[in-house]
Amino acid sequence: MTDAALPQTAARGGAALPRLPQGARGVLSAALGLGLLGALWALGGWVIASTPSLAIFSDFAPGPTLERFWKMVVSGEAWAMAWPSLERVGGGLGLAILIGTPMGIVMGRSRWVREIANAPFQFLRMISPLSWMPIAVMAFATWDGAIVFLIFVATVWPVMFATAAGVRRIDPAWLKVARNLGARPLHMLTTVILPAVAQDIFTGIRLALGVAWVVLVPAEYLGVTSGLGYAINDARDTLDYARLGATVLVIGVIGYALDLICLFAIRRLSWLRSDEG
Repeated sequence: MTDAALPQTAARGGAALPRLPQGARGVLSAALGLGLLGALWALGGWVIASTPSLAIFSDFAPGPTLERFWKMVVSGEAWAMAWPSLERVGGGLGLAILIGTPMGIVMGRSRWVREIANAPFQFLRMISPLSWMPIAVMAFATWDGAIVFLIFVATVWPVMFATAAGVRRIDPAWLKVARNLGARPLHMLTTVILPAVAQDIFTGIRLALGVAWVVLVPAEYLGVTSGLGYAINDARDTLDYARLGATVLVIGVIGYALDLICLFAIRRLSWLRSDEG
């Protein structure tokens, strides 16, 4: 066999190897990653249970935590504690979208607005959202209002800057063609700009949702008597570590599901259909 024939043979051999569909490969990869995470969790639980000084925390192990998690799901306790948190996240994130999206469009379209607003917005973005907690408590009459404000402060920046970056990437030829065809500003916004940056907006929302889900729990340490953060605090105070671990699991499952929904929306809006990685 000649050397020239070797690449062809290798190519034919490589093509003959079975290849899983992308969806199945993604499921198997996710299952493998979660399996490794579960193994580390079990190892940590074994170490804690084997250490006399840490034995009180043995309910963090997978067995007690998963048993309590299943009871919380079946009884409806998981949904009862999650619903108030979802309402607060929805309120704060909704305000961030309503304010951040148009502001991002203006920043992306206007150079002078971008130059003036960039420095103060970047300064405010770098302030920890939880540092606004004393101001939120004084400014709002209810604890729910204060928490929604904290989530808004945490999430408006990813939405705004992702939208502005998307607007700046729009091909100027599209806008020129729309103007030549007689498009008015409102029509150009709804038929050219928003469809062009929809993927960027949803990417910003996805990032903002992750930030909101992280800020939510410490924000609910305020005076509320419902929500996932309150449940975490209550389980800690009562030393019910199985319930604490199960609540953490509820937070992870819901957060992961919300992230998958955002990722699905981004892929549906993507113009790139050749992502095989």
